[in-house]
Amino acid sequence: MPFRPNRRPTTQSETTPGRRGRRAGLCVALLTGSMATLLAVGVVGPASAAVTTQARVTTAVLDLDHPARAAQVRGKDVPYDTASIVKVDILSALLVQAQDAGRGLTKQERTLAEAMIEHSDNDAANALWREIGLAPGLEAVNKRLGLSSTVGGAGGLWGLTRTTVSDQIRLLSAVFADGGTSSASGSGLTTASQGYIRTLMTRIAAGQSWGVSAASDSGAGWALKNGWLQRSTTGLWDINSVGRVTSGTHHYLVAVLSDGNATMAGGIAAVESAARAAVTSARATG
Repeated sequence: MPFRPNRRPTTQSETTPGRRGRRAGLCVALLTGSMATLLAVGVVGPASAAVTTQARVTTAVLDLDHPARAAQVRGKDVPYDTASIVKVDILSALLVQAQDAGRGLTKQERTLAEAMIEHSDNDAANALWREIGLAPGLEAVNKRLGLSSTVGGAGGLWGLTRTTVSDQIRLLSAVFADGGTSSASGSGLTTASQGYIRTLMTRIAAGQSWGVSAASDSGAGWALKNGWLQRSTTGLWDINSVGRVTSGTHHYLVAVLSDGNATMAGGIAAVESAARAAVTSARATG
């Protein structure tokens, strides 16, 4: 059966108004918090000049209840910067490498992994990026997971990893589809490793629950990871979101990649609109 998490109980820190009503506060929080850490890792800087460009967005949706069907892709399936959605890939690589070594994650690794996914902590991502062996380590595990078009960012710039929506659906399938390996000797994620990533993706911090969750029915469970990155050369935004949503009686894996957004808020709105349209289309054909 596909993964069907229960809705996570509201915590004390999440008793503010709902996601839609938080939009203005969300953008301020992300710009003042996460932007500072992105500056620290060298992937964001001030715009050098005003640049006019056409924003673009590509989506892919796979019906998790019928995984043998091909994913539906809308837009050009070309590479985009990952920004922080690569953190799911980093954690997957860490877990596969630990499986190969016949061990579980250490307490420190779990602390870093949980901060990296739940709070999109960049310092934690830096540490785990180095631990998995930077881009070569990521790409070696990705080959085993079936990703063919994802290229790790140079040096410490994990946020500039390049990927496609098709590869993101392959990665999500490795995490959410039935068929995790039963032992550490397999080439993919074990069922325990799958469950760990899934759980963290349902515990996204308040203020970061936008994105593909917009395509999930009201009250239904979802799991996601978002990425946001302002490019130093143009001042334009990469806004991405990947995860699993519930719509109607089906569960879908959804990847939305975008770039060239004039503002972060505008990029979020475009990604959410694209996610809803893509899932609606998938429901109509399935």
